[in-house]
Amino acid sequence: MLAETICSAVSAAGLGIAAITAYRKRFLTATRIFAYSLVPVGLVMTGVVQWVSDIAFKPSVWIGFGLLAAAWLLFMTTRAVERRGGSTRKERRAAKAASSRAAVAPAASSPSPASGAGATAPQTQGRPKKRQEQGSTPGDDFSDIEAILKKHGI
Repeated sequence: MLAETICSAVSAAGLGIAAITAYRKRFLTATRIFAYSLVPVGLVMTGVVQWVSDIAFKPSVWIGFGLLAAAWLLFMTTRAVERRGGSTRKERRAAKAASSRAAVAPAASSPSPASGAGATAPQTQGRPKKRQEQGSTPGDDFSDIEAILKKHGI
């Protein structure tokens, strides 16, 4: 009952402000204020205000919100624990070292052969010529791509 009275008073005040704004020849602003002032009465007439007041003042509803928050907290905690991986520091270090070793391809230090004008350019002095000395096959050209895909788990 009190909420309906407050909503009606807010709407009446909004209608008064809209009338004053229209008197000052600001019709677009007055129309917007008029529209906003109709919202509280509309909420009262549809029953939304009664529903919200029933939710806000019942202890069982707040206990339900608390349970939902606790469930969310438990989900997030288990997800964080699951992401950490191994149970001991030694296992985590070993897993990290293994993943970093597996991510780099053995022949990734030299670039894959390029097509076009730059394909015949000689290598720079700092790059090793292991791939040419070993007699590379066409399958070796994709080893660096495979390493990148393995690194990302694809």
